[in-house]
Amino acid sequence: MSRFSTTAAIALLITIPALSACSGGEHPKPARLIESPQEAVSRVGDITIRANLVRTELLDETMARQYGIARDAETVMLLVSVRRGAQAQESSVPATVTTSVATLYGQPRPVAMRELRSGGPDPQQVFIDYVGTVRISPPETLRFDLDIAREGGARSTMQFTREFMPQ
Repeated sequence: MSRFSTTAAIALLITIPALSACSGGEHPKPARLIESPQEAVSRVGDITIRANLVRTELLDETMARQYGIARDAETVMLLVSVRRGAQAQESSVPATVTTSVATLYGQPRPVAMRELRSGGPDPQQVFIDYVGTVRISPPETLRFDLDIAREGGARSTMQFTREFMPQ
């Protein structure tokens, strides 16, 4: 027997009983889907625009209070940030964010967005985000259209779809 074959045979003899002992005769449990934020990202030069969707029921109490949002199983929060610079050194860029949402076959409806400021007293440490909420009726696929007008007149658009499944 070659050296590789001997090593492989020993490894196999050790692994099979170890795996048998781990299973305990039970079948593996199916994985549970964990809902996490769903991010869409757009980059234009040194500007990065991020749009995140999170079911409001998943927000912790402190965050929900900070954003002024009620936690609810049929509401998602849309959080949009506009930043300039490298990721570790980025700064907020003031903007006007106009958003609409539609089902794949429905008419777009506006999403009221409001500005949130957070951070320290130094203007360089202040982060500006834009937040709005959307009612959902899972299972449902929604299309989000964003128009971002940055300070100085530059404009960007984003469009993305997201599927929402019953919990």
